[in-house]
Amino acid sequence: MRDSVMVADCSIGRGLFAERSFDSGELILHLGGPRYDRAHPIHGTEFGANLLQTGRKTYIMLSPPGVFANHSCNPNAGIVRNRQLVAIRPIPHGDEIRFDYSTTMDEDFWTMDCCCGEENCRGVISDFKDLPPLVRANYLKLGVVQGFIARKFHK
Repeated sequence: MRDSVMVADCSIGRGLFAERSFDSGELILHLGGPRYDRAHPIHGTEFGANLLQTGRKTYIMLSPPGVFANHSCNPNAGIVRNRQLVAIRPIPHGDEIRFDYSTTMDEDFWTMDCCCGEENCRGVISDFKDLPPLVRANYLKLGVVQGFIARKFHK
């Protein structure tokens, strides 16, 4: 699977790029890394921004190459089953692979200014509940919202 992506320079530093074309729904990469809980001091360090929330109080520190998947307010990928990065639309060879970080966030803790450059850029990356209702509904329909978050919206 790792032969299908590469890390290269992009407009905001380094990014994850498609080494081949991906069809919608296709697995791009399994995201891995060591697990941390919400109380761990790593959250207060510069590395805390690389944590992926996988449960209400659990995170993983993304390891390469997954750590290089950048955010987009108009993503071409999403995360399913907590750790699988999949294409949510066709991704041509050479395109940068990006997902919406907000689909993995439910913590009332971390935000980040957005610099994705998309026409629909929200300007800030924050929790899933803060997304516009139509955007939330679309991500839920696509199935690219972490399960612990999606359950709150499927009551």
